[in-house]
Amino acid sequence: MRKISAIITGSMLLSSTALAQNALVHAGHVLDPNSGTYAQNQFIHIEDGVIKDRGNWNSRPDLDLVTIDLSDKYVLPGLLDAHVHLTGDSKVHGYKRLTRSVPRQAITGVRNAKRTLDAGFTTVRNLGAAGYADIALRDAIDDGDVPGPRIIAAGPSLGITGGHCDNNLLPKEYGAKADGVADGPWALRAKVRENKKYGANVIKFCATGGVLSKGTDVGAQQFSLEEMKAIVDEAHLAGMKVAAHAHGAKGIETAIQAGVDSIEHSSFISDKGIKDAKREGVYLSMDVYNSDYILNEGEKAGMLKESLDKERRVGKIQRESFRRAVRAGAKMAFGSDAAVYPHGQNGHQFSYMVTWGMTPLQSIQAATINNADLFGMSDKVGTLDPGKFADLIALDEDPLNNIDIMQTVPFVMKGGVTYKK
Repeated sequence: MRKISAIITGSMLLSSTALAQNALVHAGHVLDPNSGTYAQNQFIHIEDGVIKDRGNWNSRPDLDLVTIDLSDKYVLPGLLDAHVHLTGDSKVHGYKRLTRSVPRQAITGVRNAKRTLDAGFTTVRNLGAAGYADIALRDAIDDGDVPGPRIIAAGPSLGITGGHCDNNLLPKEYGAKADGVADGPWALRAKVRENKKYGANVIKFCATGGVLSKGTDVGAQQFSLEEMKAIVDEAHLAGMKVAAHAHGAKGIETAIQAGVDSIEHSSFISDKGIKDAKREGVYLSMDVYNSDYILNEGEKAGMLKESLDKERRVGKIQRESFRRAVRAGAKMAFGSDAAVYPHGQNGHQFSYMVTWGMTPLQSIQAATINNADLFGMSDKVGTLDPGKFADLIALDEDPLNNIDIMQTVPFVMKGGVTYKK
C-alpha cells in the first residue's frame, strides 16, 4: 500500500478507508478504563484497522503515515451497548408497529445504525428483530455497504405463546404469531437451532412479561425452569451466549439458575437475585434512561395505555434496583434498549447511571471493559491496547469530571476508519 504523509485534524473527515486503516493518531489523553488513569501525549499506531502499537508521542515510530491530530482531546475506546433494537423506531409503538414490514424495518435499521455509530458506539448487541433483519443489517455493515457498529445479532427473540415476545395485538382469526414463539423444551431447542442456522450470534428470550407488550404482567415469570435450561443449554452448545429479558424477581432468579449470561432490565430484582447474579458472574443490563422518554413521549409514539401504566410502576423501582445492584458489587453492563427512545441518544444513559449510584468511571467501564467481557470480545474491544480493533472516540472534556460530555461525541473511529469528524 502506498503511504501518504498528511496531518488530519479533528475537524477533517477521512474520505478513504484504505488511507484511514494505516495511520498514526496523536492523542492528548488516553483513558485506561481498567485503572481510570490517562496516559498523556500518546501515539496510536494503526495498521489494517488494528492497533499495532502505542506509546509516548516523542517515541513514535518513524513512518511516513497519515497523522490524525487529537492532541487536545480525551480519547476513549469505542463504546459498547449491550441492548439495542436497531430495526425498531422510537416513534412506532403499539398498533403502529403493525404497519411496518420486515423490509421497512431493515431500512430503518440502516438509519439507526449510522446514528448509533455517530454516538460513539462501535459495537452493539441487537437483542431481537423480526425476520432476521438485524442479521441482514449486520452483514451489510460488515461488507461495507452501509456504516454502522459491529453487531452481535440475536434474530427473533424467543417467547411463550401470548407472552412478551409474541404479537398479541390482533384477534385469533389473523393467526398472528411472532417468529421466536415456542412452548416446551424441545420446541425451544429447535428455535435456538433455527436462529443459529440463519446467522444469530446470541440468543435472547423473554423470561417475564414486559412493559411494551399487550396483556402481559411485567413481573410474571413466563418460561419454566426446564424451558429456560433447554434454551441456555442449546445455545451454549452452539457457542452462543444468552440474554434474558426479565423484570420480575422470580423470573430473574430462575433465569440465573438456568445459566444465562445476562439479565436485561432487572427491574424488580431481589437481594437474592443480586446475590445469585454475583455468585454466577451474570451481568445485569439495566436501561435506566428510557423511562423518562416512555412517560413523556410514549403516548404520541403509540404506546398502549396499559404500557404507560406499567412503566409508571416499573421506572422508579428499576432505578432503585440499579442503585442496590451497584452498591452490592454486581457485574453491570451498559444496555440502553435503544428503539424505546431515539437511537443515537445512547450516551444520555451515562448521566443516569451516575445519578443512580455509579461513579463516572464505573459507567464508562460498563460500556467498555464490562461489555467487552460480556460479549466475549475482551481480546478485540474495550481498551486501546495493541492487537485490538482501532475503535476510539475523542471528547473535548474529561468525562470523569463531566459525564454529560458523553451525550455528544465529536469524533468516532471504528476499525481505523473515521466516521465522524
